[in-house]
Amino acid sequence: MRVAVVQMCSTDDLSANIAEAERYVREAAGRGAELVALPEMFAFMRREGGAFPCAQGVDGEIVSGVRSWARELGVRILAGSFPEEVAGQPRVYNTSVLVGPSGAIEGVYRKMHLFDVDLGEEGGGRFQESVSIAPGDEVVVAETEIGGIGLSICYDLRFPELYRVQAERGALFVTVPSAFTPQTGKAHWEVLLRARAIENQVFVIAPAQCGRHGPERRSHGHALLIDPWGEVLADLGDRPGVAVADCDLEALRGIRGRLPALGHRRL
Repeated sequence: MRVAVVQMCSTDDLSANIAEAERYVREAAGRGAELVALPEMFAFMRREGGAFPCAQGVDGEIVSGVRSWARELGVRILAGSFPEEVAGQPRVYNTSVLVGPSGAIEGVYRKMHLFDVDLGEEGGGRFQESVSIAPGDEVVVAETEIGGIGLSICYDLRFPELYRVQAERGALFVTVPSAFTPQTGKAHWEVLLRARAIENQVFVIAPAQCGRHGPERRSHGHALLIDPWGEVLADLGDRPGVAVADCDLEALRGIRGRLPALGHRRL
């Protein structure tokens, strides 16, 4: 199956971001992609702690637009994440939605692990996602005709137990739309993604934000596609764009058959 990861440098201009995302989805579909993955907060990027004036439901403008692209182009699209309004709360969910080729919603995941860290001034500053974002509490594996697709977002990557549960529930792919900081991204992004692929013998699909979004926020970039052996199939570097690679499900089954580590677990 041909998969595309999209890398963007989103801002707080909702219309411009959506137009750019659509352009990249169309480019990916034109290059034969059957699954196109958009990054975290692809439609609206703001430093944690700020308001989300575009917060909306899963039936709002952002997801509805993605569903229309999927129907028109006949491709599966991961709407990396968007700020989902929460009834009766000032906070939002950071929500990822998987849309099938018919435009039907196949999975909705709300980010469980929130990025409340202090990296120091040289490391990128202090982040407190929990001020403006509410945590989700459900592990999601979308059942599709190409196999299970596990959904996650950014900081979730540091919690391997999430991906092990997804593998146990049949995931062949896991998605990690992200906006890693430059400092943590340089040190940890690729090695953690490759580890999750190797540990769980899955394809890892990791679209990303890159560049400077505003005076206080930058992202690492390097959107990646990784195979179940831990090999990098595509890397978008530090610029916006689209990368496409073929994910061979027979190769995945071969790896699981020759090295059946998932069946050797004792804990």
